[in-house]
Amino acid sequence: MAQIWKGVVREYADFMPEHILRDVVTLGEGGNALIAAPAVGAMLKEITGVNAKVFIKFEGRNPTGSFKDRGMTSAMSAAKGKGAKVVVCASTGNTSASAAAYATAAGILPAVLVPDGKIAMGKLAQAIAHGAKLLQVNGNFDDCLVLARKLAENYDVELVNSVNPDRIQGQKTAAFEVVDELGDAPTIHALPVGNAGNITAYWKGYREYYTANCSSTLPFMWGFQAEGAAPIVLGHEVDNPETIATAIRIGKPASWEQAVAARDESNGVIEAVSDAQILEAHRILSAEVGVFVEPASAAGLAGILKKARTGTFTPDLSPSLDKGEPMNIVITCTGHGLKDPEWALNDINGNSKGSEVEPVKVQNDLSAVASILRLPAPMTERDL
Repeated sequence: MAQIWKGVVREYADFMPEHILRDVVTLGEGGNALIAAPAVGAMLKEITGVNAKVFIKFEGRNPTGSFKDRGMTSAMSAAKGKGAKVVVCASTGNTSASAAAYATAAGILPAVLVPDGKIAMGKLAQAIAHGAKLLQVNGNFDDCLVLARKLAENYDVELVNSVNPDRIQGQKTAAFEVVDELGDAPTIHALPVGNAGNITAYWKGYREYYTANCSSTLPFMWGFQAEGAAPIVLGHEVDNPETIATAIRIGKPASWEQAVAARDESNGVIEAVSDAQILEAHRILSAEVGVFVEPASAAGLAGILKKARTGTFTPDLSPSLDKGEPMNIVITCTGHGLKDPEWALNDINGNSKGSEVEPVKVQNDLSAVASILRLPAPMTERDL
């Protein structure tokens, strides 16, 4: 019998608080199958000798093109259940797009506070298209979040950033899906860290599934920040975070303590990667795996490769694996490349790659096209 995916709140209702289930708002988010990345596995094998099966958890498949939809379905469901008329969020882009879409579906007005400048146009366009009241604040993301929190504290407005625990309830379902597909938790789960809600949510999901005997192991959580926006790595806030990975350009993560707990409880790491390493991973995902992501999404793979090349990726991460049996590695890519497509066309300095992305001009002639593609002679001619 055919079954229709019901969205993450209803699919995992047994793991949801009752107040989120009262009035569910969904756009059919979740249910995203893992994508095998044998090219990355081969790279790791060559560099480290580690035999690994690598999978991409591509959250760009969600309705608004990012992982934010998982948390927004649960947060918006809770808000609607309370009878909210207005929701507010601070955003570097993805949250605004998601909040606007889900608020529209719920019949609630979305107000979005975005930092002045450096927001990917693809994300702003989504928020505007969904009817968000868009307010550009003279400050960075952290300033926007402070303002959004004060608004929710002083007025009849629901805050739907990841500081809202209802967001984490939806986001944790990505971990459930990984276990459901692999049959157990992976050895390593790598992902970008910005505001740190995602690493918090994945670890919560893995622990809940483990406690419910849905898995027999827990993964090492490997989180990666951009070097120019790495407060958790540095151990202090970053006043003026700077990185081409706009989705993780955050100097004061809202879920800082929870992210550190996820790292420590899982015996994992939170480290930093450079913009150059992020863009290298971005290219590998596009050109060798077949997954087009926004720059921040590539931070997980960038971190894996950095650890491999620096000798800190060791084969004894999982003593329980039989000798020679490949370990499973899952890398979350948080948003679709169409959110911020310029980096597919520009170099690290934002300059156009010029002739590299210019189409080759050709006459409207079969032989001319075949010649440029260096194709062998047509079958009929070769058979003569």
